[in-house]
Amino acid sequence: MTDTSSFSPIHIVGGGLAGSEAAWQIAKAGIPVILHEMRGVRGTDAHKTDGLAELVCSNSFRSDDATSNAVGVLHAEMRLAGSLIMACADANQVPAGGALAVDRDGFSDAVTKAISEHPLISVVREEVSGLPPKEWGLTVIATGPLTAPSLAEAIQSETGADALAFFDAIAPIVHTESIDMDICWFQSRYDKVGPGGTGKDYINCPMDEAQYNAFVDALISGDKTGFKEWEGTPYFDGCLPIEVMAERGRETLRHGPMKPMGLTNAHNPSVKAYAVVQLRQDNALGTLYNMVGFQTKLKYGAQAGVFRMIPGLQNAEFARLGGLHRNTYINSPTLLDSTLTLKSRPGLRFAGQITGCEGYVESAAIGLLAGRFAAAERKGEMLVPPPVTTAFGALLNHITGGHIVSDDEPGKRSFQPMNVNFGLFPPLEPGAITKPEGVKRFRGKEKAIVKKQMTALRALEDCAAWLAATTG
Repeated sequence: MTDTSSFSPIHIVGGGLAGSEAAWQIAKAGIPVILHEMRGVRGTDAHKTDGLAELVCSNSFRSDDATSNAVGVLHAEMRLAGSLIMACADANQVPAGGALAVDRDGFSDAVTKAISEHPLISVVREEVSGLPPKEWGLTVIATGPLTAPSLAEAIQSETGADALAFFDAIAPIVHTESIDMDICWFQSRYDKVGPGGTGKDYINCPMDEAQYNAFVDALISGDKTGFKEWEGTPYFDGCLPIEVMAERGRETLRHGPMKPMGLTNAHNPSVKAYAVVQLRQDNALGTLYNMVGFQTKLKYGAQAGVFRMIPGLQNAEFARLGGLHRNTYINSPTLLDSTLTLKSRPGLRFAGQITGCEGYVESAAIGLLAGRFAAAERKGEMLVPPPVTTAFGALLNHITGGHIVSDDEPGKRSFQPMNVNFGLFPPLEPGAITKPEGVKRFRGKEKAIVKKQMTALRALEDCAAWLAATTG
């Protein structure tokens, strides 16, 4: 690192999406960064490389629709803010209908290259086994769902709160050439065309009712991994293992990840599938596809047999089978202030999934905010948090002012990880939603769509104004 800055460095612990984004934002502000990453010295149960911002659960950043989808709005706000993660995602996207999916290796390589080559950023490969020493000064902990046990224990000791954990499951990846395309077909749901896509970006595997019921039975009876020390850990509902969904009711899967709506079998258009398994492109070459929504805790020995029951995957060859990793997060609403600073220790911030946001994009967004807050503090400035009307602000507000745990108030919901969604945004002003000109019927679904569009438009306008007012 060639440091020509007059500022002392800000330390970041963790080189995932949040840590990498925080480092980038701080360096952009002209402040040196020391980024500590343990992979390369110590691995994790889920990561396969020592690259920065490695994706382990999915290669999808989800919807890129900034007009009526909350995560798409967050994409757009991050692009406005000069996000490294979004720039690298855009540069390494693969077709995925209306979603933004990326080539895993290309994405991680791009982030690693940008961080490693920045003159104000130094990457140190080491495990930080306890709380960062106070002499480091301003520090961001962005260790994510795979925080090392020793650091997690130190955080628990400092906060006096129990660390909360849940399983985050990994979906299998299939070699494309082993998929039987005489049975399967390419189509995005409702033929939706997204960034870099054609409307035929998913491989669809159809099931009739008998095949579906046999598959559900096999999922439920399949040999599963034991919990061991994780016994009793709750799942996050947005990333449930496929067999756990099956156990919740026989029809759960065909109304969830295996829903057949919006899909027509190209080989037999007159026959409606009872259920459909979708696979999404996983790399730029198109040689790998991942099974959408098929995160699993089935043992390796059971997975191949069960998943080869799916029509079209009877000869499937798996580049990677599913698995599990632990996600640890803190009770942020009671522990962090509105700038993500630990109340018990000024100067120490948290970012990413450890704060209780869920999802790649959300983690990177909180890293972006933590980096900007830290940079402003180093400069002796006060950065006003983004308005709650923005996706940034709505997500930050959930983390720092969300569901407060209160043992003496029955019925209060405990703090849970959350993806960004329009339910986190404040309501529009009364009378803001008006019937569009020329529209006869304006209620229900039609009104809901307009509400989302207006919420998205307000968010982007307010975000642009916030960035203009706070970017020097």
